[in-house]
Amino acid sequence: MNENLKLAGKRALVTGSGTGIGREIALEFARQGADVVLHYAQSGEGVFVAEEQILAMGRRCKSIMANFAKIDEVKRLADDAIGFLGGIDCLVNNAGITFNKPFGEVTVEQFDLIYQVNVRAGFFLTQRVAADMLGHGGGTICNISSIHGLSGAPEHSVYAGTKGAIIAQTRSLSVELAHKGIRVNAIAPGMVTVENYYQAIEGFNEDMGRAIASEKVPLGRSGEKLEIAKLAAFLCSEDSGYIVGQTIVADGGTVSLMSLISDFRNRSTAKFGKGYVPGV
Repeated sequence: MNENLKLAGKRALVTGSGTGIGREIALEFARQGADVVLHYAQSGEGVFVAEEQILAMGRRCKSIMANFAKIDEVKRLADDAIGFLGGIDCLVNNAGITFNKPFGEVTVEQFDLIYQVNVRAGFFLTQRVAADMLGHGGGTICNISSIHGLSGAPEHSVYAGTKGAIIAQTRSLSVELAHKGIRVNAIAPGMVTVENYYQAIEGFNEDMGRAIASEKVPLGRSGEKLEIAKLAAFLCSEDSGYIVGQTIVADGGTVSLMSLISDFRNRSTAKFGKGYVPGV
């Protein structure tokens, strides 16, 4: 097999692939040989540019719009993707929305919407797609979570809850489906600069992004969309055949950092162990 075509002949559905990480995942799957259905929630030229690029690679490709707050549209997406591709071998559950708000100010409507889009939609889409996979020998599922599901951040209690739910569902579903030929894993990205940063953070630009990452991320930089895309492709390829139920953290060391101790760039001035550990 061509080392660059590890997904040759695979049929993939990538949700939330109109922008950001999802779009790069869809493109990378096509680069590695897969036919791809792109899902998007709102009109925008990004998804159609990606579709044109994938078609230019000689792959089959179709863009389908679906509102993930409506379960009937979620199921229609699954059926239309299966119908177009003739079956699905790889599902990437990337679609999601976020917001930040103090815990005490969150409304029921806001809570319900985030869980509908981030958790419920992915659950029932997976249910529909997994049934198809079981009909032709199996497949792979890659769920996109976040380091918010592993580490706390103020004003993100609702979003973090959905990402934690994805991690838990990944573990549980993986052990239910592995023996049936379906492998389920997840990715928890850290800081990856995407379009939403420019909309959500006043005055945000590339220089600001680099400055934030340089100060906050142990690796000294933010992640690249392509790095997450290649990891997703790996988890859906035969190279990861013995990996089941795992959430791979790709965050430049962010979650590994215990920020209570000191600035990670400088030697600590603290003297824990002094008096009872030799040499301290």
